[in-house]
Amino acid sequence: MTASHTIELDDRDRALASGEAGKAMQLAMDLVVTAARVLRAKALIPVTFAHIDACFYNGQAHIDFARYLLDHGAKLAVPAWTNNGPVSLEQPGIHDDHEAAEFAANARQLMRLYIELGCRPVWTCAPYQLPDQPCLGDHIVAGESNAVAYYNSVLGARTNKYGDFLDVACALTGKAPLAGLHTDEGRRGKLLFRTDSIPDRFKSEAIFYHLLGFHIGRVAGSRVPVIDGLPATVSLDDQKAVSAAVAAAGGVTLWHGIGLTPEAPDMETAFGGIEPEEVVPVSVADLIAARDELSSGRDGPVEMVALGTPHFSYTEFAALMPLLAGRRVKENVKLYISTSRFVRDLAAQQGWIAELERAGATVITDTCTYFSPAVRGCKGRVMTNAAKWAYYAPGMLGVECCFGSLNECAETAVNGSVWRDPALWKDLAA
Repeated sequence: MTASHTIELDDRDRALASGEAGKAMQLAMDLVVTAARVLRAKALIPVTFAHIDACFYNGQAHIDFARYLLDHGAKLAVPAWTNNGPVSLEQPGIHDDHEAAEFAANARQLMRLYIELGCRPVWTCAPYQLPDQPCLGDHIVAGESNAVAYYNSVLGARTNKYGDFLDVACALTGKAPLAGLHTDEGRRGKLLFRTDSIPDRFKSEAIFYHLLGFHIGRVAGSRVPVIDGLPATVSLDDQKAVSAAVAAAGGVTLWHGIGLTPEAPDMETAFGGIEPEEVVPVSVADLIAARDELSSGRDGPVEMVALGTPHFSYTEFAALMPLLAGRRVKENVKLYISTSRFVRDLAAQQGWIAELERAGATVITDTCTYFSPAVRGCKGRVMTNAAKWAYYAPGMLGVECCFGSLNECAETAVNGSVWRDPALWKDLAA
């Protein structure tokens, strides 16, 4: 790779690169072109949408970059939505700010800078739960791991996983390198995972999709997995679970489900007419091993139950309500449910948020509970139904994690101690 690598640019691209639209836009085009050279792309591709991760504060450089853009005339070329932040703008009191006051203040400052830049402040890691979604074949830009996997897999939009700053540069220029998952070749399946040996009863359980995604991510790494044997009734929440788990456990940015996801109507199409590199049978033992790996702590009394990683959906709220109807969360136990403002407002219209608050739950927007600074009460042993939360939180917050189903989490929140559903793993042998 050399700087002489030729990339096709149109007149607008060249004008931006020459500084005609100001220093900020020149910087943005330089970043996009540099990325294209690194990826050996011969051209740039127009994009129609961006989900921005650079609004997530990780240090002073994030603020400096955003300020430079604002001070030097940056203008977004496409609609851009914000990922969540490490803190909540709506509920600053949920964090232990006294332990990280400067960090929290800087994080809020950065989030506001991206509003000034023109981003739509949705503050969610699950933007695909909002209206106005990209369509099959649309070229977009995303950086949040589960959103990248969901957009590519479930919607069939096309995006690589864009790092901070490059995501913004693409949104400003309206272009991305024509490489990787923007190409047909890059989207071809590599590994085939067969789920024939998993009982249909267990495939109807939401926890199956968290465990399946985690196991596949571990095996696939960054290769594109193809999953055979999933029922046609798989919900969008289940596909969200797979997307989040494969991305967290292995860095998968695209997966195909035969007869389920839009680019995999059959095996031939999913693999582009080429034989898979490997065929991997998925066993019940694999799923039990995944469950055990996601539980870093022993069962016992809990300090907190965490739901909504990625953000809780409207249908997940609907599933939770009967589990807590007429009940209360155990005293001194925190039940946190992370979601987007959009979904929170939909749930509020049904009276669900008020009912959950009466039960002792706290619904959080703009952020997630495995980030630091931690939400109040996030310590000790925590129960969660999200493979992504179980994977990241022990290392980020030093908590012990117990992984289980939504029903198990609800019962645990009420009882104050980890509760296991005896029917969940019935008839399944390790």
